[in-house]
Amino acid sequence: QVQLVESGGGLVQSGGSLRLSCAASGSIFSINRMAWYRQAPGKQRELVAATTSGSSANYADSVKGRFTISRDTDKNTVYLQMNSLKPEDTAVYYCNALLRRSGSDYVGSYWGQGTQVTVSS
Repeated sequence: QVQLVESGGGLVQSGGSLRLSCAASGSIFSINRMAWYRQAPGKQRELVAATTSGSSANYADSVKGRFTISRDTDKNTVYLQMNSLKPEDTAVYYCNALLRRSGSDYVGSYWGQGTQVTVSS
């Protein structure tokens, strides 16, 4: 069993900051990639930022220069530091991990339950 648990969402004013965390637990052998997605009401889920086991990172154009993804490999945890938040960043943010479970050669995709981020103008 694998679980991804997110925390850190909330309500913030425009221009403010939030830090999201996502901890993966369970029978994990290795994690290839951890990422943050978001879904606003009436819109499709979109990739916000992702980081691989080699610590490279990529970002959606809309968040470049404002958001930073980082990862603690020892704790199987990924963070998303969000600065200069805008009302259009309002969404449910989901953590995603591509990982291999112990005793398996299969790399599966796992999702957290989501955390709400609301930015007021």
